[in-house]
Amino acid sequence: MFQDQGQGVFQGLQRDFVLNQPARNLWAGIREDAIDYFRRHRISWWGGAVDEPTGHLLSSQVACVNHLYPLRQREDLVLALLAGLDSTIVAAERVDDGYIAFEFIGDRQYLKERGFSRGAHCTSVDAAMIGRTVTGDRRIFLIEWKYVEAYVVKNQYVPARAQVYDALILAPDSPFRPLDPRCFYYEPFYQLMRQTLLGALIARHEDHGCTSYRHVHVAPDENGEFHTSVTSKTLRGDTVYDAWRSSLKNDELFLTRSPRTLFEPLTGLPDTGSHTAYLAARYWAGR
Repeated sequence: MFQDQGQGVFQGLQRDFVLNQPARNLWAGIREDAIDYFRRHRISWWGGAVDEPTGHLLSSQVACVNHLYPLRQREDLVLALLAGLDSTIVAAERVDDGYIAFEFIGDRQYLKERGFSRGAHCTSVDAAMIGRTVTGDRRIFLIEWKYVEAYVVKNQYVPARAQVYDALILAPDSPFRPLDPRCFYYEPFYQLMRQTLLGALIARHEDHGCTSYRHVHVAPDENGEFHTSVTSKTLRGDTVYDAWRSSLKNDELFLTRSPRTLFEPLTGLPDTGSHTAYLAARYWAGR
């Protein structure tokens, strides 16, 4: 599949699961175009060099790009995917120079974080799409992608972070139920909190003309360690998703899929066979 024997360098050491030619971590059908897109939009690759992805075979960013980038110029496929997430969507709208944007941060720094660059130093989502609803409104879908991540109990609370996020968490129009903000400072809830605030503020400020949002979390069903990583003792639930929904005023804004179920609405659509065969062989366990 990769035509690369591994032993590439990651964090200063040669490793079996890291490609020597990092570009081969991307599906051949998108390789050059995706690298050019990241370069043109000044997007950082996680763990990679300035202008190429990491060779780490378990990168969730690379997994997201391999799944979604081939759809970026296909309005029909993006509409099918969006309608599978939300039955009120009747059209896909452009974002960036296609129908999917990667490492999306919005037009402005709504969270008042110090950095504002795509893929580094501020809150971002792995991908974003915009759909038009039956009522003509524009709705943004913020997509976070997980692959093999798992989390341990580690308190991320520091006063500098509290100064940025706590007032937004506690505000009357916050998307969260009344809770002590400290409950959110444990991964993966720390990231979920920041992305939820980003979505709410994007809708409030009508960023990209959007007046509503959906937060979409994609993770393989097989990664049981992630799904049971309820690291915050204040949030109640048997799974990460149950615990997260318990914190939200409106849990219908939070959508979850596995990579395979996300792609089910694309089954049988034109010119998808080679792409989905690659995804099934590489990412979809047992398929």
